[in-house]
Amino acid sequence: MKSASPRPVLVVDFGAQYAQLIARRIRESRVYSEVIPHTTAIEEIKARDPLALVLSGGPASVYAERAPQLDPALFDLDVPVFGICYGFQAMAQALGGTVAHTGTSEYGRTQLKVLGGTLHSDLPAVQPVWMSHGDAVTAAPDGFEVVASSAGAAVAAFENRERRLAGVQYHPEVLHTPHGQQVLGRFLHEFAGIGAEWTPANIASALIEQVRAQIGDDGHAICGLSGGVDSAVAAALVQRAIGTG
Repeated sequence: MKSASPRPVLVVDFGAQYAQLIARRIRESRVYSEVIPHTTAIEEIKARDPLALVLSGGPASVYAERAPQLDPALFDLDVPVFGICYGFQAMAQALGGTVAHTGTSEYGRTQLKVLGGTLHSDLPAVQPVWMSHGDAVTAAPDGFEVVASSAGAAVAAFENRERRLAGVQYHPEVLHTPHGQQVLGRFLHEFAGIGAEWTPANIASALIEQVRAQIGDDGHAICGLSGGVDSAVAAALVQRAIGTG
């Protein structure tokens, strides 16, 4: 049976406290998204047929012994990829860039200097962003344009339009980064070419059609209610699908 969900943007979670918030911000850009663990196999990711991938931040250093790993084969899927914080560093390292312990950490509100490119076009040349990093990308991978810097990160953002790959050292998903939603939207709509077409109503309609297909025109269903939100939503969808008869 066909899934009720549209093709997603998959947020690859590297242990970030903000992974679900990233997914929410993507949905606020009217694009459907889901969160998956970083341990998800490449074959499974490919089978999901994602519109794009977003690599989340995380608390580890890319040099830590048990740091979450990024399989370079991810970039052979020909899927747009956007890296955030740890995901940005892991992306740089996997593609041949350099990540180093610079001795200059940035935590909290930081001034970002825009150097060019698409991600920050038509946004202020100097803007506040929210940083949380100890390591830093010191050299972008070959073919990437460095499009922003900060006092503690000479490479605070990079992009490769041809390969539809980009990333930022800061956290665009938090409200402390005033232009973060615009930057995320630039990646989704301009880099990845995803239309702003999804709304929560879309998935509700798809689920209703799925229920109808399962039960049939003349079928009946028993729906148990626990009093919780999940069962109440399920009951509402079933009622809309087949009525109360």
